[in-house]
Amino acid sequence: MSRIGRKPILVPPGVKVQITAGSVEVQGPKVKLSVQLPPGIHFEQNDGVLIAVRQSEEYRAMHGLARALVANAVQGITQGFKKELDIVGVGYRAEVKGKTLNCSLGYSHPIVFPIPDGIQITVEKQTHLTVTGADKALVGQVAADLRSLRPPDPYKQKGIRLTGERLKKKAGKAGAAKTAG
Repeated sequence: MSRIGRKPILVPPGVKVQITAGSVEVQGPKVKLSVQLPPGIHFEQNDGVLIAVRQSEEYRAMHGLARALVANAVQGITQGFKKELDIVGVGYRAEVKGKTLNCSLGYSHPIVFPIPDGIQITVEKQTHLTVTGADKALVGQVAADLRSLRPPDPYKQKGIRLTGERLKKKAGKAGAAKTAG
């Protein structure tokens, strides 16, 4: 059996779980998430514990995936997920106005990034972004979309990067060290 698929998911108090055919809905005080289950996998709930059960060995590859998706939904409802990004470069900055993020990233025009529902973006010191939300996949996708607005440059190290991301700096041109003669 799958090691991850076997692990039970503890449902904290205040979180409601509704199991239907093909999906699991997790509802907290503010947010409601729905997880579509792969075929051949269903969940059983006993005394505040969710257990992933597969129909046969044929669905073994999806057992751990289904359990991880539901566990992420439960964790997202209770604690949420967070990604942090840094903006590096002279004159590069960002600010939140309503439901949009306005970025100045060295282009000839400002970039307006619409913030999706279920995601909160906060800006500290104009160069540090924090993306938070209950859906792990959506938080990661928004962070990746923001990073793609100005990916880190391997030569000058400028751009948007995840906090703690290490970049390999490349050497520039060798210059005019060699002379023709």
